[in-house]
Amino acid sequence: MADTLDTRVPTVVVDDVHITYTVNGARTGKGSATSALNRIVSRRQPRGARQVHAVKGVSFAAYKGEAIGLIGSNGSGKSTLLKAIAGLLPPSKGRVHTQGQPSLLGVNAALMSDLTGERNVVLGGLAMGMTREQIRERYQGIVDFSGINEKGDFITLPMRTYSSGMGARLRFSIAAAKSHDVLLIDEALSTGDAKFQRRSKDRIMELREEAGTVFLVSHSNRSITETCDRAIWLEAGTLRMDGPAKDVVAAYEEFTGPAKSGKPRK
Repeated sequence: MADTLDTRVPTVVVDDVHITYTVNGARTGKGSATSALNRIVSRRQPRGARQVHAVKGVSFAAYKGEAIGLIGSNGSGKSTLLKAIAGLLPPSKGRVHTQGQPSLLGVNAALMSDLTGERNVVLGGLAMGMTREQIRERYQGIVDFSGINEKGDFITLPMRTYSSGMGARLRFSIAAAKSHDVLLIDEALSTGDAKFQRRSKDRIMELREEAGTVFLVSHSNRSITETCDRAIWLEAGTLRMDGPAKDVVAAYEEFTGPAKSGKPRK
C-alpha cells in the first residue's frame, strides 16, 4: 500500500485550511453613501458586519488522474474551497499547495456579456494561455461542443442574449478545449440537456487520462458517482468524509434523508 502511494504524484495539497470572511449587515440610518465612504476612510467595519468561518481545518491531497467530487449541503463551503484551490481566495490559516496552474471554470475563461460568443471564445482561450493559432484550430470544436448554434447562429450574438444555461455550456466548452493541471468545475454539469451532459462527462474522462486532476462541485449525486471515482463531503465547513465516490455519496444521502437525496423511503 505504501509503495502504491509513493508512486502517485500530488497535484493539490490542502493543509489545515481555514477560510473566514466578513458579511455586511443591512444598511441602517440616513445617508448610507456618505456613511459608507466614512467607513472606508476610517477603515471601520460597517455596523452589523459579522465573520463567517466558511472552511474549518480541511486537509487532503489530490493526485494526477483523479476526478474528485465535492458534495455537501448548501453553505457547506464547497465553492469557497474551490476558490481557495484556484488561488482566488487566500486561506485565513493553513496552506494550499498546487502543482501547475489551477483553472476554475468560468473565471479563467473571463467572458464578457457585451461581446459576442465568437469574441468570447477568443478571449477565454487567451485567458487560459492558448495561442491565437490554437484557438483558431479549436474554435469550431468549441462551438460544436457547446451546442450554442444548434437552434440558430447564436455564437455571433452578444452573450447577454444567452440563457444562463447557454452561457455555462460555452464556458465549459472553452475550458475543456485544453488540458489542465487542475480543473475546477462548479455546477457546470447541471446545465444543458442529457446530450450535453454526456459530452461533458466524456470530456472529463479524457482530461483525467491526460494526467490532469478534476474537481467537480455538483448537487447531482448521480453526476458525482458517474463522473468521479473519489468524493469529499463537506458539512458546515468541515471535512466529514473522504473516500470512494459511491461510498461517500451513500453516506451523504443517508445523512440528508430522502427529501434531499431524491430517493423514496423503502
